[in-house]
Parts: sequence; structure tokens; C-alpha cells
Amino acid sequence: MALQPDDLLDAQGLPCPLPLLKAKQALSRLAPGQLLEVMATDAGSWRDFETFVAQSAHEMPAREERGDVYHYWIRKGGEPAP
Repeated sequence: MALQPDDLLDAQGLPCPLPLLKAKQALSRLAPGQLLEVMATDAGSWRDFETFVAQSAHEMPAREERGDVYHYWIRKGGEPAP
């Protein structure tokens, strides 16, 4: 089953830490439970996103490397609105 993101952030070509900072901004616009897909080319993003998710309420159900592009799927944490 493919993950269906609610939003897509193309951070290709941006140096560290910009992909993570832009992902945080994008997540702030999503509702809890929604899924953000991030595409980045900075190799440091692999570690950055792993650390970010471990220290937050968000989840990363998948991540993969496709050639020179890193793809991250991040589900926003928190309680859904009633």
C-alpha cells in the first residue's frame, strides 16, 4: 500500500538545515494525523529527520533513497481536533 501524502514539500537543492526547517513549517499547517512527504537532496537530511522525529510527537512511517533524492513521509503527531 502506497502512502498518500496530504502535502508535498520539495526541498531539493536546499542545504542543511533548510529541508528540516521547511518541513517544520509545512507540518505546522497540517492537522494531526495528516501526512507530509518531503523530498531532499542534502545527505545530512537522513540523520536530521531521524533525530527530529525521535524528539517530537511526529512519526516517520517510511523513508527511502531514490538515486540522489531522499524521500521522507512524516505523520503529524498530536490529538486530532474533535
